[in-house]
Amino acid sequence: MAARIDHLVTSGTFALDGGEWDVDNNVWIVGDDTEAIVIDAAHDAAAIEAALNGRTLRAIVCTHAHNDHIDAAPALADATGAPILLHPDDLPLWKQTHPDRLPDGELADGQELQIAGTTLQVLHTPGHAPGAVCLYAPEQATVFTGDTLFQGGPGATGRSFSHFPTIVASIRDRLLTLPPETTVRTGHGDSTTIGAEAPQLEEWIARGH
Repeated sequence: MAARIDHLVTSGTFALDGGEWDVDNNVWIVGDDTEAIVIDAAHDAAAIEAALNGRTLRAIVCTHAHNDHIDAAPALADATGAPILLHPDDLPLWKQTHPDRLPDGELADGQELQIAGTTLQVLHTPGHAPGAVCLYAPEQATVFTGDTLFQGGPGATGRSFSHFPTIVASIRDRLLTLPPETTVRTGHGDSTTIGAEAPQLEEWIARGH
């Protein structure tokens, strides 16, 4: 059976630099009827485990280490035995939320994760966070962008560990090179496509933003 993409929205708090905001997060589950990978274990480990519906969880993949994307990861790992994978450049952020629990493995640019006959290619896309990654699934014509790219533009870069010119370069070099029909499944809000976002992004790049 071919891999499918399941979608769950969880709610909680994003905290950074002394501020707190109520947020809804997209949790993506890629797999078939027997096994799956979770992308961003946000807020509610029990709800994510329920959505797995008995499937074997092979990995918990973190697009970055802001607390709202990783707060449920250790509990989900403990419940399922799945390893938590994070790009090492985001360890300083991770330790703000989980000082006593390290991830189980590292993500690296160019790495390929296999699940249910589908390949997820790791694209290191710093800017929103130093270790931010996107996961490109060519067979699904989909890229999971975390908080790097949303419907309407790049992720936020106004807080610590973020840098606007870096996120724009990441989007230009790693995401705008994908086929325009590629579905962009984001960390918050609605999905979009590379083609829909490209004109505005290319205009920003041309202006030197």
